[in-house]
Amino acid sequence: MQPKKKTTQRKKGFRRSHDALKATGVMTCPQCQEPKLPHHVCPSCGMYGDAEVIKVETK
Repeated sequence: MQPKKKTTQRKKGFRRSHDALKATGVMTCPQCQEPKLPHHVCPSCGMYGDAEVIKVETK
C-alpha cells in the first residue's frame, strides 16, 4: 500500500528534530588535569575520585 500524499521536507524535519548527535560531556581530572569522561576512571593517571583504581605505567 502506498502513501496517499508525499511527506514534505518540513514534516520530515519536525519528525527528525531529535535525531541529531550530541557532544559528550568532558571534564578534567582533579589530580592530573587531563580530560576524561565523567564517572569514569582517568586513563592517564588511573584515579577515580580520591582512590587509585588501576595502575598506569609511565613511559
